[in-house]
Amino acid sequence: MKITILDCSEGEEEEIIIKCRNMDEQLLRTIYALKAGRDKITVSKEDKLMQIQPGDIYYFEAVDNRVFVYMEKEVYETKLKLYELEDNFQNTDFFRASKSTIINLVHVKNLSPSLGGRYEVCMKNGEKLMISRQYVPDLKRKLGLKG
Repeated sequence: MKITILDCSEGEEEEIIIKCRNMDEQLLRTIYALKAGRDKITVSKEDKLMQIQPGDIYYFEAVDNRVFVYMEKEVYETKLKLYELEDNFQNTDFFRASKSTIINLVHVKNLSPSLGGRYEVCMKNGEKLMISRQYVPDLKRKLGLKG
């Protein structure tokens, strides 16, 4: 693959042009990662608003009609709904793990089979989460494993 970087003149909009024979999953993930990398998510904690990079997020969890954003050591809240986050991060490393959870696979330390066809995920910060059995086939597909 050849990469060419050109300087923009002042006032010219930055752009990325991708030439390819066929659009595969890896290329789609790269494109969405580029888009998501520039977009920050607005979150709140103790009535203070801030913006965070999606790559720093470990997972999202919906509890009592509120969506929480879990980082390595901090927890914030966002006004976005899980379905909106899922749409925003399709074809990225974010994965819908259950009806109430979206996990960033970049921050997964390991995962192992559990009872009832579910999987247990251990995050890099030591937290443990469950992947519902209905989402396991999607996980395997995302990881390139056979069903």
